[in-house]
Amino acid sequence: MSSLDELQALLGVPVAGNAVPGGWDEVEQYVGSALPRDFKAFLSAYGSGLICGELAVFHPLGSSPLLERMRTTHETFAERRERALSSGDAEHVPYPFHPEPGGLISWGYDHSGDEHFFWPCDQDPNRWKVVTMVHEEGCVVFDGPFSAFVLTFVRRLLDVDRYHGIDPDALEYLEPEDLEELVAAGEIGPVEPGFEPF
Repeated sequence: MSSLDELQALLGVPVAGNAVPGGWDEVEQYVGSALPRDFKAFLSAYGSGLICGELAVFHPLGSSPLLERMRTTHETFAERRERALSSGDAEHVPYPFHPEPGGLISWGYDHSGDEHFFWPCDQDPNRWKVVTMVHEEGCVVFDGPFSAFVLTFVRRLLDVDRYHGIDPDALEYLEPEDLEELVAAGEIGPVEPGFEPF
């Protein structure tokens, strides 16, 4: 089973009517390359939305179009990189951003404040890696395709303890029934796998 198949099994069948198979030509023309096949397949099936309420992804024809977001993100991060280079702080922004040759290509963000990019490190876009800019404090490279990255991301969210997300100091002041209410409401603890279109 491919990582894309596993991811779809975890998130559930895409909602009928959200599938958007087209719209990639203008984005790929801007990028100057085809985009990874699994990325396009996922977005074409699910559309724009939130994965597990945490990871935002964008389709070219969605309510927040991918191309528009790419251009804004690339410009913003290129400016940050330029400032970092001129101040001698380049280790936090070691990669250029599109349209610079080999520049990172934006595809989404998460609610922890991390931005996610493709690193076009191979002629074959299906072999591109995923680079995460962690709170603008550096980069983490995931050596695998989009679907494997998202599958790992989702599994990490599913594998947290019941009281994850609450300040440890607050635990001593909360009664067990209060904690269970927070868990039941989904405010703390593992997330429920799913996809919410926007």
